[in-house]
Amino acid sequence: MQRLMCYLCGVKLLIFSDASMKIILFSREQVDHRPQQMAQVFRAIERHGFSYAINEEFARIVADTLGRVIDPAAIYGDTTGEQPAESVMVCYGGDGTLLEGIQRLGDKSIPVAGINFGHLGFLTTATREGVDTLFDDIARGQLLTQPRTLLRIEGVGDGTRPLLALNEVAVQRLEASMVKVIARVDGQTVAQYNGDGVIVATPTGSTAYSLSAGGPILSPSCACFVISPLASHNFGIRPVVIPDSSRIELRIHSRRGPAQLSVDNRTYRIGDGDAIAITRAEERILLAVPHNISFYETLHSKMMWDVDIRN
Repeated sequence: MQRLMCYLCGVKLLIFSDASMKIILFSREQVDHRPQQMAQVFRAIERHGFSYAINEEFARIVADTLGRVIDPAAIYGDTTGEQPAESVMVCYGGDGTLLEGIQRLGDKSIPVAGINFGHLGFLTTATREGVDTLFDDIARGQLLTQPRTLLRIEGVGDGTRPLLALNEVAVQRLEASMVKVIARVDGQTVAQYNGDGVIVATPTGSTAYSLSAGGPILSPSCACFVISPLASHNFGIRPVVIPDSSRIELRIHSRRGPAQLSVDNRTYRIGDGDAIAITRAEERILLAVPHNISFYETLHSKMMWDVDIRN
């Protein structure tokens, strides 16, 4: 079988040569797992004759909630491992669940779709009412996807391999005193951030933590990153948008103890004098997007920009 792609308004329509494909299910314990909704997901998979894999945490929840015992051969752990090219990862939860699912995905060329059982849901494809439609689109080869840029982070953890982030990298203070972060772009100093920290976000992540810190909203098709300060002690410092071809270096100076580095939904301790390097990753994520709904429509709907507060 062969995966075919055609381009439609900057979005890829994924077409499979037949309906035989694999669904890689992912969910986490924090999600509100309701029996009726979980059963609907499995009915949709079985109706289309899809095979599936499922992460071990979700498999335990399925067994406890639905009494459905999953074949051990269909269960994966910290990584999905090698999967057929004709696969789609379906994340059951909110944006945080999708971000964690992407970290488990061994082959980043496999498209990722989310069912929003969370709250705002900027990244998820389907609502809880659209479960059947999502699987119907997959079966008919009508899954729309959009490539999204990933951040590559070096200098964290044991240093054996870089980390990847879809949304953002954030340096944050842990103690009451401020943290100082010196940011350089392509070897040139941009700013010395004195305050709670700094965020480096992708266009996808511009509607997440960076937005709450006062950063701009970027269209997903923009080839750029944004550096946003967190509660800066210098009122003149503002977010900076830079090309995504840049190399960013963040050097951390903390007065008391370590600081915290968050990479999407994972956290690490970093010490005084540590430095990390951030670049655009070679890999990209194929994120499923809704039919007939643009980024701007999603934006003004979820941000409630249609609401006239004068009424």
